Amino acid sequence: MLRIPCPHCGVADEAEFRYRGDASVTRPPADAGVDAFHDYVFLRDNPAGWHLEWWQHAHGCRATFQVKRHTVSHVIAWSGWPGEAPP
Repeated sequence: MLRIPCPHCGVADEAEFRYRGDASVTRPPADAGVDAFHDYVFLRDNPAGWHLEWWQHAHGCRATFQVKRHTVSHVIAWSGWPGEAPP
């Protein structure tokens, strides 16, 4: 089980959180067209290594934040608020 560090509440078990998606992908502008939105929604990488993700503390403070996690070892190197850059 993952132990995820919420920037507001501290470390808690994975069962308290919900995965919200890839935080390294930027949403296209509203006038980008259907093809750009298709690619944004359906074409994603499946990286083996460090990955920036969105998580929500669903059974805690309900905050949504970023987590830098290694997808093979599940080591969490950083968590922070939206807009913060990981080290």
